[in-house]
Amino acid sequence: MDLREVFATNLRRLRHAKGLSQDDLAYEAEVSRSYLSQLEKGAFYASLKIVGKLADVLQVEPAELLKLPHDRSARPKRR
Repeated sequence: MDLREVFATNLRRLRHAKGLSQDDLAYEAEVSRSYLSQLEKGAFYASLKIVGKLADVLQVEPAELLKLPHDRSARPKRR
């Protein structure tokens, strides 16, 4: 699992936990829904500015979006 996948998984989990649709989160974070969809698929890297905007809307610390899973076997491989 690389960092894009970690971010994508956390973004989806936190968005669902807040009961937000992609449209709602995209609107509140001032990004396009298609861009948000690509982030949730792990297709794009998010800039720090976008991480901050999404974290603000989701009411979490930005680091929450980058946290690795607790299961050590799922940790990303270092390159």
